[in-house]
Amino acid sequence: MHLIIQHIGQLLTLAPSPNALGEGRGEVKPNPRPLPSREGVKGLGRFGPAMSDLGIIEDGLVAIEDDKIVAVGKTSEFKPKLKFLPHTKVIDARNQVVMPGFVDCHTHLVYGGSREDEFEMRASGVTYQEIAAKGGGIRSTVKATRLASREVLKRDALKRLDRMLLWGTTTVESKSGYGLETKSEIKQLEVNRNLNGLQPIEVVSTFMGAHEFPEEYRSQNIEGGIDREGYVRLICEEMIPRVAEAKLAEFCDVFCDQGVFTPEEAIKILETASNYGLYPKIHADELASVGAAEVAGKVKAVSAEHLLYPSQAGLALMKQAGTIAVLLPGTSLTIKKNYAPARKMIEMGIPVALATDHNPGSCTIENMPFIIGLACLYLGLTPAEAICAATYNAACAIKRGDKIGSVEEGKQADLLIMDIPNYRYIPYHYGVNYVKTVVKKGRIVVG
Repeated sequence: MHLIIQHIGQLLTLAPSPNALGEGRGEVKPNPRPLPSREGVKGLGRFGPAMSDLGIIEDGLVAIEDDKIVAVGKTSEFKPKLKFLPHTKVIDARNQVVMPGFVDCHTHLVYGGSREDEFEMRASGVTYQEIAAKGGGIRSTVKATRLASREVLKRDALKRLDRMLLWGTTTVESKSGYGLETKSEIKQLEVNRNLNGLQPIEVVSTFMGAHEFPEEYRSQNIEGGIDREGYVRLICEEMIPRVAEAKLAEFCDVFCDQGVFTPEEAIKILETASNYGLYPKIHADELASVGAAEVAGKVKAVSAEHLLYPSQAGLALMKQAGTIAVLLPGTSLTIKKNYAPARKMIEMGIPVALATDHNPGSCTIENMPFIIGLACLYLGLTPAEAICAATYNAACAIKRGDKIGSVEEGKQADLLIMDIPNYRYIPYHYGVNYVKTVVKKGRIVVG
């Protein structure tokens, strides 16, 4: 072993219960509610009562060799069995919490410029849609991103990642969507790829050319003011093939909502992306109920994101498809919109994940503990559900539930040591950074 964390006050494993007695966790109290059978399937996300099971071990121990977790259990049981070598580092975590690193599964990390002027406008009563109608919002950032060099985009994204790491984020999903032309979309995705070798956080790429319609496809001489068919054709016939050929993204996302892409356009784009090997995601029903949740179910999207105004039929289709609901309370807070019906989703049996939605306009938040606090206050999640949503379910939303998001033998060693007496402190004292140590791939990168 090269790293051992012992005498952990609360070790949150997020591991599924092998049976009602909690075998493999030491003296764990039986779970009074049976776990759904699907919980035993790796990578699909927890739902219902299973989201409340954090797999807590008191006086816990985690042993790490290279980048993998090799032992998890009670200190009294496992410490005598471990081989301590001269180079073994031992950390005592009494009265502290050890848990999986946060997975921020929805961000727009790479962009040019900033939009503090729009923040001031919203504070004065101007709505998000009104700003966008005047050429602000996403299109404002598109102009800045197109002009920015790769070096500038990389420099600014690195600063954001440094701050995210201090708050305990160890994996980030990053969408393009501020290029809206082939070369600029590829530029964003190439910066994403380069970021992986420059700092500890893993960056997972999503292509999102369907974030908005660019200025060059807008004209008063066109019916409706936008050449919708032409831009969708560009995405499907040029952008997606180029992105897939260069292996620049794993996922494809579409903003299906009022004033942007229709359900029919979203289906065409996501089916094309699937044919090229990109997994479908969708920004769904954030501004109005337009049938985007239904699209998520029809295309069997890995995740549907935002979901402030989903229909009952759409949620039913999502459940049937196994689509994870990625909820973004920071955006609702920032643009003063409704919050997603999280409790309904949990009660329906839909896996719920959380993310920051970090972007330059509608949510500049970079820290996941704050999002957990908002989820408890405004989405109605319990602290345990919110932690599950920000770790294991968030990992499943980027198809990494088999590698990260829980503390289990054989998984990647992405861990946090929190200087708090119990996990409830995270949402209870939100806004305060209690992250003491961050371990990424078995290496201490903070603390």
